[in-house]
Amino acid sequence: MSPKTLDHWLDYIEQIHPKTIDMGLDRVLQVRNSMGRSFAGPVITVGGTNGKGSTCAMLESILLAAGYRVGLYTSPHLLRYNERIRVNGKEVTDAKLCEAFEQVESARASFAEPGKSVALTYFEFGTLAAWDVFVGASLDVVVLEVGLGGRLDAVNIFDADAAILTSIDLDHMDYLGDTRESIGREKAGIFRRGKAAIVSDPVPPASIVAHGHDIGADLQLIGRDFGYQGDRQQWQFWGRGGKRPTLAYPALRGANQLLNASAVLAALDSLRDRLPVGMNHIRLGLAMVELPGRFQVLPGRPTVVLDVAHNPHAAAVLSENLSNMGFFPDTHAVFSILGDKDIVGVCRALRGRVSHWHVAPLPGPRGRNAASIEKDIVGSAVGGTVTAYASPREAYVAARRLVNENDRIVVFGSFLMVAEVMEAINAEDAHHRDGPVTP
Repeated sequence: MSPKTLDHWLDYIEQIHPKTIDMGLDRVLQVRNSMGRSFAGPVITVGGTNGKGSTCAMLESILLAAGYRVGLYTSPHLLRYNERIRVNGKEVTDAKLCEAFEQVESARASFAEPGKSVALTYFEFGTLAAWDVFVGASLDVVVLEVGLGGRLDAVNIFDADAAILTSIDLDHMDYLGDTRESIGREKAGIFRRGKAAIVSDPVPPASIVAHGHDIGADLQLIGRDFGYQGDRQQWQFWGRGGKRPTLAYPALRGANQLLNASAVLAALDSLRDRLPVGMNHIRLGLAMVELPGRFQVLPGRPTVVLDVAHNPHAAAVLSENLSNMGFFPDTHAVFSILGDKDIVGVCRALRGRVSHWHVAPLPGPRGRNAASIEKDIVGSAVGGTVTAYASPREAYVAARRLVNENDRIVVFGSFLMVAEVMEAINAEDAHHRDGPVTP
């Protein structure tokens, strides 16, 4: 008997494969072919190490402003699984998700001998469910965020009419290799012959360029084929389709967002015959875009910043963005990170930025205890006091008790850390956000 609620489905799909990650496309392709679900509109695929979420959010916002029916698939989620699958800017309902999971399960079980079926990971199952939702929604365009890597990621079973690669950095090295060149080659696997391959990393690994040329992709590099320039008030995009001047800065904060926005506009230029977008749509889309947990500055005092920076490159961007915020007497970091991440590299990127570190453990097999996090921060010699707590929520509560109204709290690291603190913040009375938090 199939699960009946979304929570039951999510518990189920976590258990049907012995591994959390199992790189390869054969199994998921089998199930997709059995489902027999096709989509005639353009597909935009977004890969890279950092900046994928922001790029996807800007694509969705601009395309919605232009009046298109848009499907967006991203991962991971912060508070609800439904965040991963959006149709026309709205999270898909529990009922629709359950219907899609039922379709995937039926196809998965259709191959094998009685009592056997094709094993899918949590991400693979969810990717196929997202596709089922999109195909049934009469959409004009689908935007898919790659989960891990590219070449062997489940999203890569769908051919991209335009593929975007954002920044490339060292992450998931157990699966993708331990150099930018090896990681770049894996991520470039989302390119397709004759289709736009947009690269917004200012210094891309040579492996990306070589692969794009080898397969005959329409390779477009920032600084060569497209780019931007601007001042404090506005910016201008230039690309193969010409210039788009007098653009307001994206609503998403951070100095790196023009790299992402430029890649978005280059991709849309490449699809202009199928998805024409006007200047007014671009301006409105960039002005309205939202993405929780990416240098998200909450209203009120003290200043609270949420950021899912969990590798050295993302932490360096966070550090730069923090420096651009002005002066704060003290900065309290509420921080945790998974055990397979480069915690020393992340902390060193924030050297001298943090006055007090409040650290906590994370659950699961990839989690690590607070004592080891504390030890690594102290050993990194990045400055600031370090205190360990039993949970992210307790770490955040402690930071709120210690700060003055002119200080700053930066909640960063793993999605799990940011999500738990977001839940604590959401539980507060909105009218008392500037007051003390009770445990």
